[in-house]
Amino acid sequence: MRVLGVDPGLTRCGVGVVDGEPGRPLRMVGVGVVRTPADAEIGPRLLLVEQGIEAWLEEHRPDMVAVERVFAQHNVRTVMGTAQASAVAMLCATRRGIPVTLHTPSEVKAAVTGSGRADKAQVTAMVTRLLRLDAPPKPADAADALALAICHIWRGAAAGRIAAAVAKAPAARSAAVAARPAVRQEYRR
Repeated sequence: MRVLGVDPGLTRCGVGVVDGEPGRPLRMVGVGVVRTPADAEIGPRLLLVEQGIEAWLEEHRPDMVAVERVFAQHNVRTVMGTAQASAVAMLCATRRGIPVTLHTPSEVKAAVTGSGRADKAQVTAMVTRLLRLDAPPKPADAADALALAICHIWRGAAAGRIAAAVAKAPAARSAAVAARPAVRQEYRR
């Protein structure tokens, strides 16, 4: 499975592509950052984010896109830009028919480091180790994008299998009940 991880941001939008399957070694395919000028108007900045993500989708052809779920921060301006960049990433993937999954920051940290409270340095160190990289990916947005892809490969695949099993369960139960021979019970006193 090939996953494009997107750490949304308006000034720096981290992108990272990882190939892998649960229980097998992971391989980094590419990592980078889509940048926009902080002093530009919002419309042109969002267009630059879209063009950057489209280029990554075109070049790497991922099976899935994992985007960090935006959470409420104290700075409303920052959260708005992050949410807008996140929406652009989801739109680009959906336009191409690529499934999108959102992962919370703590879910990503827990998947990669074992602790949902890990700091950026711990996440970067584990991403470097898991992908067997010679040097840590920089900036942190790029490392976070790779962490999102890793999280999805490890957790998203399992969640998908669980959801499929749950969806199948009622149908399988109904089929089993229908196939069961009618049993007539008589009670005697």
